[in-house]
Amino acid sequence: MTATELGKALRRWRDRVSPETAGLPAGGHRRAAGLRREELALLAGISVDYITRLEQGRAANPSGQVVEALARALRLSGDERAYLYGLAELVPPGPEVVPQYITPSVQRLLDRLVGTPVAVSDAAMTLLLANPMYAALMGDFSGLRGFERNGVWRNFLDRPTRVRHTPQEQRAFLAGMVAELRATVVRYPSDRQLRRMIAELRTQSERFAELWDAGVVGRLEASRKTIEHPQVGLVTLDCDLLRVEENDLHILVYSAEPGTEAAEKLELISVLGTQSLADRN
Repeated sequence: MTATELGKALRRWRDRVSPETAGLPAGGHRRAAGLRREELALLAGISVDYITRLEQGRAANPSGQVVEALARALRLSGDERAYLYGLAELVPPGPEVVPQYITPSVQRLLDRLVGTPVAVSDAAMTLLLANPMYAALMGDFSGLRGFERNGVWRNFLDRPTRVRHTPQEQRAFLAGMVAELRATVVRYPSDRQLRRMIAELRTQSERFAELWDAGVVGRLEASRKTIEHPQVGLVTLDCDLLRVEENDLHILVYSAEPGTEAAEKLELISVLGTQSLADRN
């Protein structure tokens, strides 16, 4: 019964979200106005086969990560998200866990910034959502899982990045990330995943361990960033970090002053990214 109700709910919510609303091209003949399974899979980072099995009742009890990803992709309200957790026989994360819920109001804000690279992360700097323009600028993160989606993890373990820092900028950036993470741990001392990530980082990164043991405290500040795009080359943009205090979310926004070379390059990246997305779908 639970699996059947879960499948019905997913299908109902999928039918009400248009591809345009989700920032996807709506090309081709469509039998319904809502998202196709392939599009929901793309938005949630889940296989099409698994979504099919969930909707058809052939799979049950998805993990909390899957439920949260589906709730974000389907733009569920707080009550709907709680209902989805209940159908999956799970309890929504409590106040002791770093929140990862993107409210409909924040989602609407992102919908209006389609021409601007925007990403949303939680307080531990784990990427929750990136719009197509952000993916065009910074690369596609949709295939990353677990700690690989965390900015601290990726930067201290030298994962590939298009951002180019000077040595001085890199030192300040890494120190700021550790300071931000320490403040997050204070707010969510019982979050086991956060504690586990920090323990693994201390083991795998000597620099992280040094900064962590030094007790740096503070906030990660926004700054101008230089990105090396594989087709457009170097582009320097303003990078603003907006904080949603109620849900402890970080919204990262990249922009360029109109009429500048950077603005022209950003426009070109937008065109290239749109073409790439159309080819993929």
